[in-house]
Amino acid sequence: MGRGAYSYRDDPAVPVFPDDRPLVLFDGDCALCSGSARSILKHDRAGVFRLAPTQSVLGQALLAHYGVAPDDPSTMLLIRDGVARRRSDAVLAIAALMPAPYGWVAVGRIAPRCVRDSLYDFVARRRRRIPGATWCAMPSTDVDMSDRGLG
Repeated sequence: MGRGAYSYRDDPAVPVFPDDRPLVLFDGDCALCSGSARSILKHDRAGVFRLAPTQSVLGQALLAHYGVAPDDPSTMLLIRDGVARRRSDAVLAIAALMPAPYGWVAVGRIAPRCVRDSLYDFVARRRRRIPGATWCAMPSTDVDMSDRGLG
């Protein structure tokens, strides 16, 4: 990604957004991605994360800022402390911030990045077929959305 921390703050194309918590950008048109976003919201009872679909104005601007094509299967980004992570690094960083047992997935960091990213890419290329149709990423009514989603 090669950009300095909080570099998006100096990019006039990126709308101002609250960056005091990690921001997860996910493909809102993908059932697997939306389902993952729903899981984050459901299990993140401490309100650690904010989420925004890559199709939002903010999502599109941040993808462009970091040089990621919007239709790229690796569009999921995590922006934490002003630094963007993608692919398996993002997944594992998100997992590390989640409560147990989800946080245990972070042990995957012991695998070499090339292996982790190959697995990520394999799933990402097939993400629109797993589990199939799209659905809205908005959580059910039992999940508090106040100040959690952007875009």
